[in-house]
Amino acid sequence: SSLVGSEMCIRDRANALPDLLGRVLAARGADLQTAERFLDPSLKTLMPDPFSLQDMTAAADRMAAAVMNNETIGIFGDYDVDGASCVALIKRFLRAHGQTSLTYIPDRLTEGYGPSPEALCGLADEGARLLLTVDCGTAGEAAISSANSAGVDVIVLDHHQTGERLPPALAVVNPNRQDDLSGQGHLAAAGVVFLFLVATSAALRRLGAYDDQPSPDLLGLLDLVALATVCDVVPFKDANRAFIAKGLKVLGLRHNAGLRALSDEARLTEAPSTYSLGFVLGPRINAGGRVGASGLGARLLATEDEDEAATIAARLEALNAQRKAIEHQMLEGATALAERALEADPEAPILFLGDAEWHKGLVGLVAGRLTERFHCPSFVMTVDSGGVAAGSARSIPSVDLGSVVRDAVEEGLFLKGGGHTMAAGFSLDWSKRAEAAAFIRQRLAEPVARCSASRTLSLDGALSAGGVSSDLLDHLERAGPYGPDYPRPRFVFPAHR
Repeated sequence: SSLVGSEMCIRDRANALPDLLGRVLAARGADLQTAERFLDPSLKTLMPDPFSLQDMTAAADRMAAAVMNNETIGIFGDYDVDGASCVALIKRFLRAHGQTSLTYIPDRLTEGYGPSPEALCGLADEGARLLLTVDCGTAGEAAISSANSAGVDVIVLDHHQTGERLPPALAVVNPNRQDDLSGQGHLAAAGVVFLFLVATSAALRRLGAYDDQPSPDLLGLLDLVALATVCDVVPFKDANRAFIAKGLKVLGLRHNAGLRALSDEARLTEAPSTYSLGFVLGPRINAGGRVGASGLGARLLATEDEDEAATIAARLEALNAQRKAIEHQMLEGATALAERALEADPEAPILFLGDAEWHKGLVGLVAGRLTERFHCPSFVMTVDSGGVAAGSARSIPSVDLGSVVRDAVEEGLFLKGGGHTMAAGFSLDWSKRAEAAAFIRQRLAEPVARCSASRTLSLDGALSAGGVSSDLLDHLERAGPYGPDYPRPRFVFPAHR
C-alpha cells in the first residue's frame, strides 16, 4: 500500500495534485489504474450491467409488456427512505409513459415490515395484474403465494439478505440472493430499482416504445437514488459512489418538487451534500413512517404538485420534531438499562433490551445510538399487550446481524426477522427473550471480541497547521463522497497546542 501511495504521489505531482491526496486515495483502495474513478465517480465507468443480476431479464421483459399493454401495476413499498424512494422512482417512470399505478405502504406500527397476503390481494382486487414489491418481498413467501392464487404476477426488487429458499415470484431481483453472482450486494434497494428501470427501458426500446416518443430521463431520477443510498447506510463503493456523486448534482437542480419543498422547510441553503441527505432530509422523510402516516414519504418524493409537496413537507417537519422528543425520552431510559446490564456483565457482547412503553417506530434509532455509545451490537424492542416484542438491531463493523437473525428465526427463537449485515428487524415471544438473547450472545461473542480487539484509530497522515489550506480541503473533497466503507480523511496534528 505504501508503494502504491508513492507511485500515485508521483503521478499526482504531474497533475498538480498534492501528495497527500494520492495517499488518501491509496488508503481507500485506489491504484494507478482506478484513481480517476475515485476522483470522478461516473456512471460510464462504475455502472454495472443490469442484466448481470439474477432474474433481471424476466423482470424487465414482464414490466415492459405491462407498460406496452397499459396494464394496471401495483407497487408495495417499505416505509423507510429507501422504500419511499423506490416507490417514487417507479411511479415517476410510469408517469413518463402516461401511466399511473396503485401504491401500498404498510403502517409500520400496525402492520410491520414486508408484504402481507391481505395487502397484495387488496391491490389485485383493485385491478393490478402486475405487482412490484420494493425494498422488501424476499421473505414474503406467504403473501406472494396468495397474490399468485389471485392471478397476479409478482416481481421482487430487494436487497436484503436471504437464505436458499426464495418466494414463488415471477422474478426475484436481489443481488444478495445466494445464487446471484453480479457482485452488486452493496446496492441499496433504490439502486436495484434504478438498474431495473434501465433494463426495462432497454426492453421497451426493443419493442418500439420509443420510436415515436423520447425515452424517460433516468439520469434525472438519480437524486432519489442518492438519497436512498446515503440514508440506508450501504457501502460507498463502486456504483453507489457514482449514484451519490451524480445524484447530488441532480438534487442541486431542485427539479423534484417534494425534495425542493422539504429542503425549504428544513431551511437548507448550502449546496446538497451527503450530510444534508443523511441527517436533514432523510430523518424528516422517515418521520412519517416512524410516528405518523407511513405513506407520506413516498407521496412527497413522487408528487409533481407544488401545493401537495409543501403540505406534506410541513407535516413531516412537525412529525420530525415530535420524533426527536420521543426519541430523547426513550434513549434516556434505554441508556440507563444498558449501563446496568453492562455493570452486571462488563464482557457482554451485545445489548438486548425491551420495554412496553417504548415507541415501536423508534427502536431502530435508539439501537443505533446505543451501538455508537457502547460499541457493541444492540437489540432494542417494545412489547405489546399480547406479549409479542417487535424490535430492531444495529451492529458494529465486521459483525453480521442479518445472518444471525435469520438463524434465530430458523431455530424458532424469533417469530420472524431479517435484514442487512449492519441492521436487522425481528419479532419474538417476550417469554422466550432469555433463550433468544443467549443464542444471539453465543453466536456473536467471537466476532464482537475480534472486532473489539482490532479497534484502531485510523489516520491518513500528519499535518502542520500551516500546511492546511482551503486548496487542500478542496482537493480532499474531490476524493469524496465519503461514507460507510469509504471514511472521511482524518489527520493528526503532532506537537501542536
